Amino acid sequence: MNGAQLHLMLNHLPVLGALFTVLLLGWALVRRTPELLKTALVVALIAGLSSIPVYQTGDAAEKVIEHLPGVEERFIEQHESLAKYALGLGIVMSVVAAGTLAVGLRNAQWLRGGAALTWVASLLAFLVMAYTAHSGGMIRHPEIRSDFTAAPTAAVEEPREPLSDERD
Repeated sequence: MNGAQLHLMLNHLPVLGALFTVLLLGWALVRRTPELLKTALVVALIAGLSSIPVYQTGDAAEKVIEHLPGVEERFIEQHESLAKYALGLGIVMSVVAAGTLAVGLRNAQWLRGGAALTWVASLLAFLVMAYTAHSGGMIRHPEIRSDFTAAPTAAVEEPREPLSDERD
């Protein structure tokens, strides 16, 4: 397995994990169930931390693809810049979730407020992570770029019936 494969395999975890956190934590806040809040906070902690190996495998992925035909450095640079923000927000999401869990286990009143703060951090992390993933897709998928124009297709001739004198 090369660096690009590992990066592609891992990059879905923080994006989908942050989305799942937003949904689960939102549901837990509506339900006001301490057990569900704690579970959602653990999910937030794990989802945020999963952004670390994704970020760390980015350079290895770049080394594999940077010289391939059709790969433009500007898309790699944009993705790298966004990845720093995605990593930062993933870590913030994890720290807020961990802090909420640590304090919330001793002070139930803090649990709900900290969970709401974690929900906001998770929503921001998801939005930035999703945009970062999209920018990564643009590196090798020109069809999702705003400046993409499809190549014209060649006209295909329909098969014709043989002429009467062409038959044996």
